[in-house]
Amino acid sequence: MKASLRPKISVHNRQRKLAISRDELERFAERALSLCLRERSRGPSLTSLNEVQVLLISDRRISEIHHRYMEIKGPTDVITFQHGEIFISVETALRQAQAYRTTLGHELNLYLVHGLLHLQGFDDRSPAERRRINLVQTKIVARTSAGRRLNR
Repeated sequence: MKASLRPKISVHNRQRKLAISRDELERFAERALSLCLRERSRGPSLTSLNEVQVLLISDRRISEIHHRYMEIKGPTDVITFQHGEIFISVETALRQAQAYRTTLGHELNLYLVHGLLHLQGFDDRSPAERRRINLVQTKIVARTSAGRRLNR
């Protein structure tokens, strides 16, 4: 089956430790998806997917995935699979929010955009690629968040 030009995106809360506004994050995801689709890269594209699933999980669960698929022990913030799954650790997001003096929502938004950009073909293996994806994700989060404030 051929993918549509714009995949469907959904957010699923699979952790119980922290209260999350799934609906708000899903609305953010819709806006961010539109902006990510405009970004160009050399790799695969979001348009090849029918659906993107964002799964909010615990540190324990993301550690299992991290070890199983990347052979790295311990939690990480976000893991993206090219078939359209973005796993985000809510506990790691909270720790990072505290460390960077931001909010849990801001960190979740950053990780979600980071995952979408990986699905759009961006990479972060080299320092130059890491700088590029970080610049683009910061721009998208700022534009998406500013748009939300203007619409209220």
